[in-house]
Amino acid sequence: MKIKVQPMGEYQTNCYIATINGKDFIIDPGVDATKWVMDNVTNPIAILNTHGHFDHVWSNAELQEKLSIPLYTPKGDVMLLTASEWMPNLPPSKPDVEVEPNQEFDFDGVKVKFRHFPGHCPGNSTIEIGDAMFSGDFIFERSIGRTDFPYSSPQDMRDSLQRFKELDYDKTMYPGHGGTTTIKQEQQYADYWIGNL
Repeated sequence: MKIKVQPMGEYQTNCYIATINGKDFIIDPGVDATKWVMDNVTNPIAILNTHGHFDHVWSNAELQEKLSIPLYTPKGDVMLLTASEWMPNLPPSKPDVEVEPNQEFDFDGVKVKFRHFPGHCPGNSTIEIGDAMFSGDFIFERSIGRTDFPYSSPQDMRDSLQRFKELDYDKTMYPGHGGTTTIKQEQQYADYWIGNL
């Protein structure tokens, strides 16, 4: 699998293109991501959102239209894809597929697994493709997503970290901000974050 990444917008939100078996998956197309994505895909299959916060979904609708491919968004975050008092200028988008918690999809032999880890927001999920886990704003390198936003829940984050801690495999993690890490690397900090939420 080949993974391209480009930080987008003021918050330097990582937009990823994961290419496996000749298929391009666009993950979290944030602010002004469209041109970079269009310049770097050859066989786009789907747009995948880890969660619904504006800096991860800003270019959803534009790419849906330009590429004529489906958008997959965790069900719990669909309400975040339209403008609100919090983000009045957000270009609204509508998912073609509202992803149920922990749902897995098979794209002609390529398995894509959404793993539900709420806390940062209600639908917050990681996305596993091959040996990669795209962790959105759930876990960063030696850090975790904030739980003081509208719809955040410190208790849900504690529960999610407990379940994350129990994963019995390792993958490279590609967070929504910053550099890569691994599941095993971040599991060793889970108890610290659980205790400090």
